[in-house]
Amino acid sequence: MGRLESDANNFGTRCSGLPFPPPAIGGRDWALMGILNVTPDSFHDGGRYLTADMALARAREMGDAGACIIDIGGESTRPGAGKVSADEELERVLPVIEAVVSETDIPISIDTSKAEVAREALKAGAKMVNDITALRGDDEMAAVVASAGCRVCLMHMQGEPGNMQKNPRYDDVVTEITAFFKERVEWAVARGVLPENIILDPGIGFGKKLEHNLAILRHFDRFLPLGLPLMIGASRKRFIGAIMGDDGTGERLPGTIATNVIAYQNGARIFRVHDVAENCQALKVAAAVKAAK
Repeated sequence: MGRLESDANNFGTRCSGLPFPPPAIGGRDWALMGILNVTPDSFHDGGRYLTADMALARAREMGDAGACIIDIGGESTRPGAGKVSADEELERVLPVIEAVVSETDIPISIDTSKAEVAREALKAGAKMVNDITALRGDDEMAAVVASAGCRVCLMHMQGEPGNMQKNPRYDDVVTEITAFFKERVEWAVARGVLPENIILDPGIGFGKKLEHNLAILRHFDRFLPLGLPLMIGASRKRFIGAIMGDDGTGERLPGTIATNVIAYQNGARIFRVHDVAENCQALKVAAAVKAAK
């Protein structure tokens, strides 16, 4: 194993002193990020957690089940989703962030591509920014992240949520995403973002056809030489339904678990999921097998 691959696999050690994963997960080399969408139209959990009390209860549930960070989002990014204003997004997320921060010790990530939303969320106690545009969506976002010194996830997306699934095309999806990551990391670091604060997400389902998602999973280890922690967000997504021939998100938990175990075996270390307990158990088993002699 090369040095960069070893560093990427020792995620728990490399992120010591940062909001996650240690000490919340007791030395594991992986971390679960619980999804908490406070939106009316997200593809799986939209409308379920619209009040601060409902969202707080859900955050506690996910924390108890093994999530070491909660990703709070106030704007749906499902395929075809429309945009909402920063004011509306803030109205949705701030009461939830404030409630979770005041009532629990679970770190918060803000899922947004708007600098204003990120800035206010960080002021309210969020510790990370999860930006599906990889800092391309708002000219001020890099400065917000750099000033806060917080963790940031840079995700790959071809197009934008409103059009990303119309006809995505790649010559070599993994090679093109790798080049994108290199460019975005260099760009972010040049603007003051600390490299040790960067997480990379290849963006399963964001401007990708089924064959693209499968290629990413099959060759996930090709992102390891970048030397940064790798996140995957495949929870209950449409490509699982395409494989299984279903039309709804309710039947996709087993496929999600399989996807995350495969991604773990190939180098993913942060898993953004709706179903924390079930994925936690699966990843514990996968990690035990990996550690066995």
